Amino acid sequence: MNFVAPESLVFWTTIIFLILLFLLKKLAWKPILGAVKDREESIMNALKEADNARKEIQNLTADNERILKEARAERDTLLKEAREMKENLIAEAKEEAQVQANKVVAQAQATIQAEKQAAITDLKNQVAELSIEIAEKVVREELSNKDRQTKLVEDMLKEVTIS
Repeated sequence: MNFVAPESLVFWTTIIFLILLFLLKKLAWKPILGAVKDREESIMNALKEADNARKEIQNLTADNERILKEARAERDTLLKEAREMKENLIAEAKEEAQVQANKVVAQAQATIQAEKQAAITDLKNQVAELSIEIAEKVVREELSNKDRQTKLVEDMLKEVTIS
């Protein structure tokens, strides 16, 4: 049997190891390191994109909040204007009603004053007729309800003073 001396074995093992290391460096390390570097870059890009997306979402959220605040402020302004318009319309309607009421009162007073003299003579005749009518109605109502009789007399008295 032919044995190789241990010194030569170490020498040839070292040579083979160096050749293998050289070949790995030339053929395998560059692609492996390149792939790791590419992966690292893609991860960094993904992190940057995620950070940008988070910032964009924060900006959109802030914009949404700002828009909501503006919409609420505009809504409040519109409601305030609507209330003011309602109050103005009510005030104008009240003023118009008061003016119309004043006109009606003034016309009624003028009519009353103009017809006062004619009404005095007519009133005597009407009082007599109304007294008879009141008496008839009171007698009819008295048979059915006491409260109605009192109310009827009061109503008839009001009619007498108004005419």
